Amino acid sequence: MAKKAVATLHEGSSDGRAYTKVIKMVKSPKTGAYIFDEHMVRNEEVDAFFKG
Repeated sequence: MAKKAVATLHEGSSDGRAYTKVIKMVKSPKTGAYIFDEHMVRNEEVDAFFKG
């Protein structure tokens, strides 16, 4: 019964699926350690995030 209730919440909205969480490892200019750069971007902009 719970699976059906959860599934009905996702039927009408496709906005949540239009975004992807992307994580890029970048080197910090101050310390030289690696940090993780996390963003929520639209699915069409994923390639541009990793290039730029």
